[in-house]
Formats: sequence, structure tokens, C-alpha cells
Amino acid sequence: MIARLTLAAVLLCAAAPPPGASSCSGCHGPAAQLPVLAGRPVADTVAAMDAFRAGTRPATVMDRIAKGFTPAETQAIAAWWAEATP
Repeated sequence: MIARLTLAAVLLCAAAPPPGASSCSGCHGPAAQLPVLAGRPVADTVAAMDAFRAGTRPATVMDRIAKGFTPAETQAIAAWWAEATP
């Protein structure tokens, strides 16, 4: 019984967006003119965020936004979006 409850809690937590992920949909949602993040490969999103953070990818605001996330946070956000349905 406890194992089932623990598994249910883990699955519920996994479905919740990590900090920062839910704010992305305002600009990267299905009706946006920016790339949709849902279903995008983790490596692509991480690489883009790393390039924004390093200043090697042109940006208007993403360079500043990317600097606000640690590599671990970026990985968690990318993984969550990769599992989202486009």
C-alpha cells in the first residue's frame, strides 16, 4: 500500500512543471510566433539555452532569461517540455 502511494506521488510530481517551465508557454505556446517547445528534443532545448546563456545565439530577451537558470534547471525544464504534447 505504501509503495503504491509513493509511486503515485512520484508520478504526480513528475507531471508538474519544474520551476520556470510554465512561464515559457506565454511566448512559446501553440499560438506564438516563436518555436513551440512541447515535444522538442531535450538536447535541442538545452543547446539553445546554453547558447543564449553564452551569448553565442542572437536574442532579444532569452539571453537574460537563460542566465537565470542553472544547467540543472535548464535540463529539468527541457525534459519536462520534451514530454509535453505539441
